Amino acid sequence: MVVSLDMAQIVRQALSEDVGPGDATSLSILSQESQMAARVVAKARGVIAGLAVFTEVFTQLDPRACVKAHVRDGDPVDAGTSVADITGPAVVLLAGERTALNFLQRMSGIATMTREFVERVNGTGATILDTRKTAPGLRVLDKIAVRAGGGQNHRMGLYDMVLIKDNHIDACGSITEAVARVRRGPHAALPLEVECRTEADVRETVALAPDRILLDNMDVDQVRQCIEVVAGRVPLEVSGNISLDSVRAYAETGVAFISIGALTHSVRALDLSIKVL
Repeated sequence: MVVSLDMAQIVRQALSEDVGPGDATSLSILSQESQMAARVVAKARGVIAGLAVFTEVFTQLDPRACVKAHVRDGDPVDAGTSVADITGPAVVLLAGERTALNFLQRMSGIATMTREFVERVNGTGATILDTRKTAPGLRVLDKIAVRAGGGQNHRMGLYDMVLIKDNHIDACGSITEAVARVRRGPHAALPLEVECRTEADVRETVALAPDRILLDNMDVDQVRQCIEVVAGRVPLEVSGNISLDSVRAYAETGVAFISIGALTHSVRALDLSIKVL
């Protein structure tokens, strides 16, 4: 994976935060000439994501550092799997290990949870999506990790899609008025999605022919009723308190998309460690 300018900036910020003007401990104990080799090992079962960012940490500290990955983003690993080897100046490896591992563990945790949701809906035709509930400043990495886990990305931000939500509707007075304002406004060319809270909302919205309808916090029976109302005229997305236990039931209703905020807002980092060889 090519490191984007966004990724490189994220890494620079993280190293500035952690290393600052220098690793006081390593610079006090080790010589600049000392070399080291280390290995990243999985301590739990999961899905790997974030190897490019992991590598970028050491590259920014010293281009002489070398990371050799043994797996690729999206690959499943078991406890004990060798993920990557790192060689280079000891002061560089020790200065970068925590920051690099933080990125890799978080992204792999997101990819692992995403893969679990994707596997639960296998065969239904439903697509698992992320949301904007990402860590501030890390959105690009969080969304890359979702893709590594087999999910797809919803909008990247507020700028690349129009999503009319409950507060917009309440402020305008109706769904119809909110949609009308969008279509005569400066962002009319963007994809348009409308959030619906009730079956009545869905009936009003489907007549307006948006690109997608979001069924918010509905139970499975309510979703089925809305599917009958829509009758395939507009793709449907469901969201709100959907868990691994319930996602299959929602997928089997026939919805096209299921968005899961927990993929990125409730991350459980994959247990990985760096061992000196």
